[in-house]
Amino acid sequence: MSEPAAPIPAPLAAPRTDLTDGEWHRLHPSTPVLRGGIFMVAIIGFIIANLRERLVDLFLGEENYRGDPIDAIYERGAAGWALLIVAGVLLVIIGVFYLSWRMHTFRVTGEIVEVRSGVVFRSNRKARLDRVQGVNLARPLIARLFGAARLEITVAGQDGNVQLAYLGSKLADDLRRDILHLASGLWQARQPADLPGVPAAAAPTPIVPATAPPAHTALGDFATARYNEFRAPELDPDAAPPESVVRIPPGRLIGSVVLSGFTVFLLLAGVGLIVSVVAGSSGWVLVAVLPGLLGSVGYYFSRITKTLRFSIAGTPDGVRVGFGLLSTSSQTLPPGRIHAIKVSQPILWRRFGWWQVSINTAGQAAGRSSAPATSANILPVGTLADVEKVLQLALPGFDTDTQRALVENGLLGGHKRDAALADFYSNAPARAAWLRPFSWWRTGWAVSDQVAVIRRGVLSRDLILVPLARMQGVRISQGPVRRRLRLASADLHTVAGPVSASLPVIDVDEALVLFEWMSTGAVRSALADTTHQWSRAGKPSPAREAAE
Repeated sequence: MSEPAAPIPAPLAAPRTDLTDGEWHRLHPSTPVLRGGIFMVAIIGFIIANLRERLVDLFLGEENYRGDPIDAIYERGAAGWALLIVAGVLLVIIGVFYLSWRMHTFRVTGEIVEVRSGVVFRSNRKARLDRVQGVNLARPLIARLFGAARLEITVAGQDGNVQLAYLGSKLADDLRRDILHLASGLWQARQPADLPGVPAAAAPTPIVPATAPPAHTALGDFATARYNEFRAPELDPDAAPPESVVRIPPGRLIGSVVLSGFTVFLLLAGVGLIVSVVAGSSGWVLVAVLPGLLGSVGYYFSRITKTLRFSIAGTPDGVRVGFGLLSTSSQTLPPGRIHAIKVSQPILWRRFGWWQVSINTAGQAAGRSSAPATSANILPVGTLADVEKVLQLALPGFDTDTQRALVENGLLGGHKRDAALADFYSNAPARAAWLRPFSWWRTGWAVSDQVAVIRRGVLSRDLILVPLARMQGVRISQGPVRRRLRLASADLHTVAGPVSASLPVIDVDEALVLFEWMSTGAVRSALADTTHQWSRAGKPSPAREAAE
């Protein structure tokens, strides 16, 4: 295992932007175009569909468009009225988009992020900063051309996310930083200058250019700025220590996508297609299978391009996960917002020593986030050393020699199968082979530094880590078969997500020990937890002081 990653520096009190002054602000001026883009594409498609014959004549020189709508308008002498109607429709569309932009405002205070929107039907959404589970920043390709980005604040609770689409790219970066600082407790709701009797600092005198720059200069600066944004890395090199950054080489990423269950399905479908052709009954098979085989090309392209330039790093505000080539996304997970972690290895990856890391967060449980589904995988594919770095970022302080050995043993070792690795787990007894004949010897659990660890699986190796402070319950169950074998199953309940912290078989006496460990450990960990105010790490919480 590699050396521990360097500690992440504490957040600094960077100057706050004007967007966090508690006043109402509007979104980027290009928002109507970006949000109404699909509607405009539909209109253009309708026009092209009705004028396709005239377009064929334009490109091929064959006149075969008699009787199309334009001819009918000319014959009736209604060209002027038609142009007037088209102009009126365009003005109405532009007016609706403009009103929508004018009525869509937001504000950020020391406690909430609030958004008001709607022209006819008004809506008001609020996200409490003390419930922020993450801040997602997405830059779709078209929005990047306008220098805009979409910011989404994910919070705990059903349908509680707040989206700001769109903001200027630089303003979105600054606002993400400010929201995370406010949520961390780094800044109070009111600064000393806001208090009565305290003079405010003199505002700097704005610098106004004597003359506006020429149009061609402004256009050139705009194009240069967009070009630099496309070339710039998603993660600022100064935002995190270089030794804490994990990146995925393109070759490994492509290999992991190819060596997936979807590829196995395609191979089986291809074999079936060949067999049907040889047997002479390929008609219906081609109709059923061939479109799927052609569509798989798009699937591979999408999977690879969306995960290129992947990086995960530890920043002062939490774990930063970024990915994407043409359209980019980044997600910042503050400390203490990760409820469960799963390190898994599909059997096709075992030869290369690759692993995947998935997480559960309360923002995923809300089920309405616009973030890509891949955001649940904070490490799509990585080596054992990469897994160690990611676990240190997701579980700060979980990096002692014993804990690293515990993780390594959970990933590579097993009961009575690898004498070179000391076994740290309470394993399932041999009689569990009646229910888990191939994996009973790799099924076990352990607890270290208020983190529960579960090991399971053979074909797909899984290692589950659950911070006890985030655990929401523990259940021990026993059916008639398990009762006969003196076995039980255990489940550690967390927020909903791709990670299921379950132990399929365990000795019934061990199950009672596990229940006691988890229930008492969860209470102690919750009392000692201070991650909800992560800028004050190390200071005991009031609940902990009262308990002591």
